[in-house]
Amino acid sequence: MPELSVLRCGSVHIHRFMMETPLRPAFRRLALALVLGTCTLTTVTAKAQSWPAKPVKFVVPFGPGGANDLVARAVADAASKQLGQPIIVENKPGAGSVLGADYVAKSAPDGYTFLAPAAGVITNGMIKAHMPYKEQDLVPVAMLAVSPSVIVVPADSPIKDLKDLVASGKNGKSLNFATAGTGSTPHFVAEMMKLATGARLEIIPYKSGSEGMVAVVGKQVDATSEASVVVLPQIKGGKLRPIASTWNARIAAMPDVPTTAELGYPKVFIGHWSGVFAPRGTPDAILEKMNKAIDAALKSPELRARLIPQGIQPMGGTRADFTRFLADEKARLGPIARAANMKED
Repeated sequence: MPELSVLRCGSVHIHRFMMETPLRPAFRRLALALVLGTCTLTTVTAKAQSWPAKPVKFVVPFGPGGANDLVARAVADAASKQLGQPIIVENKPGAGSVLGADYVAKSAPDGYTFLAPAAGVITNGMIKAHMPYKEQDLVPVAMLAVSPSVIVVPADSPIKDLKDLVASGKNGKSLNFATAGTGSTPHFVAEMMKLATGARLEIIPYKSGSEGMVAVVGKQVDATSEASVVVLPQIKGGKLRPIASTWNARIAAMPDVPTTAELGYPKVFIGHWSGVFAPRGTPDAILEKMNKAIDAALKSPELRARLIPQGIQPMGGTRADFTRFLADEKARLGPIARAANMKED
């Protein structure tokens, strides 16, 4: 029998390649491998050029209605106009965002399934003993936005500013500080505050940032730090008092709220960021096309006008920009997680 009678590769047919090629067996096998490699490359390139040929999916590893979900839906709507195909947002909450991340990490790398997570995508590995996927199974595509974290107290709290909070945490009993669970952004804010100021803060974990915020409004705890988009309505409603934001610039929607750096604590620096990742193996051409669509969307006046008034700062940039940001975050947050002995709940 011939070793190969007909090989189909797209529209290319190679008739009786092995039988008709006048080469020694070893060289025939090498030639065949080269042909097959070329066929595979051609097929991948063709798919990337025609992408997207159907709707794309953003998997948000949290429930609907939160900051991450809101940003993902706004960007998906704007980026879909750039791509010419709908981007459907699907919520897969659970296990501190691990469930949704694992689903995407194990999805086909064909450019039709992406992950739209928050910081947990890099911090979960710092606090969890076991992860169902490897960090390198998810490839950075684009940074979406940052909702700076805002330290808040009840509107009628005797704590008027960050100086008061630090003094109260040093001179009296420990202050109860709500978080969204171990390794959450509010948890990192509390640990950063403890390291930077020496204030005694008792960590009170809740299931979500929204629950922690409600606990502050109800005076069950003394303070928390939560995404600007989450606390802004309560601040405007007179139920919370903002005393500092933890990003590197003031929030456009709250220009009177100073940053922790302005108040003398530059190491208290973190934000509720969101981004887009793809399964490892997704063609670079598709990753670049998605990155450019997202970046263009985030630069559009329409999307900026939708996000900025809610306390959200659109980001964007290149894939390399996002990769550098992630490396810096990991290098900065890792020592804090170890110093605080953060372990999964």
